[in-house]
Amino acid sequence: MDNTTEGTWDSLPVKLNHSILQTLDALKFTHMTPVQSACIPLFMSNKDVAAEAVTGSGKTLAFVIPVIELLLKREEKLKKMQVGALVITPTRELALQISEVMQCFIEKFPQFTQALLIGGSNPIEDVQKLKDHGANILIATPGRLEDMFRRKPDGLDLACAVRSLDVLVLDEADRLLEMGFEASLNTILGYLPKQRRTGLFSATQTQELEKLVRAGLRNPVRIAVKEKGVAATATQKTPSRLSNYYTICRAEDKFNSLVTFLRQHKHEKQLVFFSTCACVEYFGRALESLIKKVTVHLIHGKMKHKRNKIFADFRAVKSGILVCTDVMARGIDIPDVNWVLQYDPPSSASAFVHRCGRTARIGNQGNALVFLMPMEESYVNFLSINQKCPLQQMPAVKDVVDVLPKVKAMCLADRAMFDRAMRAFVSLVQAYAKHECSLIFRVKDLDFVSLARGFALLRLPKMPELRGKTFPDFVETTVDTNSIRYKDKNREKQRRKMLAEQKDKAPTPKKHVTRIAAWSKQKNKKERRKKRVAKRKHNEDSDRDDEDMKELLNDARLLKRLKKGKINEEDFEREVTGKLKGKQGAAEPADNSADEDV
Repeated sequence: MDNTTEGTWDSLPVKLNHSILQTLDALKFTHMTPVQSACIPLFMSNKDVAAEAVTGSGKTLAFVIPVIELLLKREEKLKKMQVGALVITPTRELALQISEVMQCFIEKFPQFTQALLIGGSNPIEDVQKLKDHGANILIATPGRLEDMFRRKPDGLDLACAVRSLDVLVLDEADRLLEMGFEASLNTILGYLPKQRRTGLFSATQTQELEKLVRAGLRNPVRIAVKEKGVAATATQKTPSRLSNYYTICRAEDKFNSLVTFLRQHKHEKQLVFFSTCACVEYFGRALESLIKKVTVHLIHGKMKHKRNKIFADFRAVKSGILVCTDVMARGIDIPDVNWVLQYDPPSSASAFVHRCGRTARIGNQGNALVFLMPMEESYVNFLSINQKCPLQQMPAVKDVVDVLPKVKAMCLADRAMFDRAMRAFVSLVQAYAKHECSLIFRVKDLDFVSLARGFALLRLPKMPELRGKTFPDFVETTVDTNSIRYKDKNREKQRRKMLAEQKDKAPTPKKHVTRIAAWSKQKNKKERRKKRVAKRKHNEDSDRDDEDMKELLNDARLLKRLKKGKINEEDFEREVTGKLKGKQGAAEPADNSADEDV
């Protein structure tokens, strides 16, 4: 199918409720997208649906409208604590977004209530809201939902509430599995009634997803929405209205190029993706100081309670910069994003496509740009083949200004910034080492000096990848980094106290660290030791046998001499008794001395 408009809502083979049509008109959704025109009639005719469509194709409305329609058609009205529809999604931002869309529609239907169960909120407050207002439509992230099922907090029996379930929706289902929620989903599915409608929506189909389809859906209708002009056998996942670019620059020039680009597009809405939380914290703080008169927001996975507000604030602004990790790469609908900038290529090729999909949504135009180092240029061909995602080269950013001295000055002025720089550098190298495409992204190919300059490091951190290497081209700061203070007086006070305590402590002797050998080498060592012990024991037994044989031969000679009359019986007895006394004397000195001590 073509991912452009697919007729008006009146052209659907099923009739929509008048209030729903009014809401669509008020929201200016005058035309359907292909995924909507394909899914809504099937869902409403009691079919299970497994839909695959490019990101930004309008999947949310494709299940929100059928959910409300199916609940309206129920013979028995839902009671306060009866859940009729459950939507499970991988991230809290996506859950909030779905909740907002759902709220726009159920405002016309006061008989329905909805509730959110997501991470980052207070579970006690969530339980109280559920008990006070009920939840006919529940939107949740898997971790929090599973927890509510298992713990039954404060008398809330969610397992009982979902017995009336009519519709289950798994949104961004492939991402749910990528994030390790398979066990949680299996647990949740165990609580749900088998007689239900199920919709599974994703941008990509994987083997793991096929297992989920077989486990959760009964004879599903499979829907695959392709881009206009894309062959049926192709698997292009980027919107057709997206202009996808790449630019090549050295590691030490990347941040300067990024800052210049952002300054040149300061009146637009831009997302900047970094590979790690530490990089977001460091470069995001730097951008806050370097890009004047522009709102800069930061979001990453380690933020707990701030994320929801930051996400809502950025959605509301007309222009600004959101510095983020891949937590914002999937399913998130931020209005009017002009540019998606990928400072670091993501760990997987599919994540690259999802990042780009934050712009050019629902038929709008959009642009995406990835910054690549010279050694990474072959990644462009890889994306073209692996994801059917062609990129065109953008000329290097013009009029680049060197801002790295300013960033260094920030690190010297505040220890918090210095710490962020060190953590960011280490995290980037570690992320590079774990990259899915290890043939292109190889740690041994990294120019650590150029990379460190690009991070405006004052000195190189101590880390295994740098151990035993020298970098004469990297000029460290002449300032003693231990003397850099925190701007936060309380943090600096605590640091000074800790340093004083360490100074007062008596120096502990250096422990001898024994490096543990590989298991195979340990095993060989043990086997060799066993052989040596066995050999020693064998030699000792051989020596003992030789002595016994000598004694036996001597005794035999004495007996022969006695028989021949060469010695008499007294001489024989004396010889044999003398030997026995000699042996006892040699064997028992320790016992005699012990007796004397007593």
